[in-house]
Amino acid sequence: MTSQQLDINDSNPELCALICERIAATPQQRITFAEYMHLALYHPQHGYYNSDRQSIGKQGDFITSSHWGADFAEVLAQQFVEMWEILGQPQNFAIVEMGAGRGTFAENVLQYLQIKYPDLFHILEYIIIELSPVLQAEQRQTLADIKCVKWCNWDEIVNNSIVGCFFSNELVDALPVHQFILEEGQFKEIYVAAETPQNEQEEINFVEVVGEVSTPKIGEYLDLVSINLSASAYGDGYRSEVNLAALDWMSTVAQKLQRGYLLTIDYGYPAHRYYNPRRREGTLQCYYRHRYHNNTYINVGRQDLTAHVNFTALERQGELCGLDVVGFTQQALFLMALGLGDRIASLSTNDAEVLDVATFLRRREALHQLIDPMGLGGFGVLVQCKGLKEEEKGRILKGLMVPD
Repeated sequence: MTSQQLDINDSNPELCALICERIAATPQQRITFAEYMHLALYHPQHGYYNSDRQSIGKQGDFITSSHWGADFAEVLAQQFVEMWEILGQPQNFAIVEMGAGRGTFAENVLQYLQIKYPDLFHILEYIIIELSPVLQAEQRQTLADIKCVKWCNWDEIVNNSIVGCFFSNELVDALPVHQFILEEGQFKEIYVAAETPQNEQEEINFVEVVGEVSTPKIGEYLDLVSINLSASAYGDGYRSEVNLAALDWMSTVAQKLQRGYLLTIDYGYPAHRYYNPRRREGTLQCYYRHRYHNNTYINVGRQDLTAHVNFTALERQGELCGLDVVGFTQQALFLMALGLGDRIASLSTNDAEVLDVATFLRRREALHQLIDPMGLGGFGVLVQCKGLKEEEKGRILKGLMVPD
């Protein structure tokens, strides 16, 4: 079952009660969808990313590229090495991973660098920014024996101090979004309200209500990405999302980066595709036990909520914050340019003779999953930079080269 209706509502009752209290405390008995999504995902005790349930990986609700083996991390490690070389091999190079999951990617990158590129490994500082205490605890356990790793919050990183690369993989899609709708020719925002249960046995039901936009920043966001929703192509009932949190995130990264790169991998589109008039229901999706659906008001606190990334917004906000666009491509092309194709070819000719059939087939599947154009391979890869000299900007990153 994929987008079909799920059989049961597995909501966290404590979280639902807390959200209901937040709604009741507001003058209009409603909160923005962005606030609802923030509580559902990031509440300190009951939010999805702060719960102790197994949410990431093959036994959880979704799989990221890192969970298909070490190859994803190892080829990206080669890109980090080239970035270090372009910057002149500085002795204070840092990789800052934002949202590090269970630490699998960091572990694979660092083990690879230690073996293949010890000169970088010995001077490297690997910083993890992780909001979830549950995930941070897993990361600390996974990376306990690697001395160059440290955990920071944004306030602990001095502005204009990082030389190196900020990296995220499937982070921006989980930032809370505002939802809007065109209703009788008017631009409105979608809010969340609660239906009061008749007795203690009844579940709390969250419902949508429509009202005036909560902040002018929503309209400014659409202006930033050159989208005019008053055009006749957008019919009544058209709805989508605006990710103001992504703009704030981009501003924060730009403030902390002195010299180097920002590498963002996620699923999404440029603005003209994101807000295609035919995409009338937006991009918001829920993931629950490897099934996806679009009911954001069930399984509260126990399912992932995501919206596709508007890469145009990241590019233009970055430019306003002093970041230059280095390039934008698809994950499949990026990884192939970094040598994943060579790994596939090597596996086909050599490893099949060494590995047992089951292991060989699993490894081949993992490599192909990373470049599947209908899945992970279709993800966007955006590279931005700050503080580079002109000759350094002229160096084309290997991952952005067109594979032969």
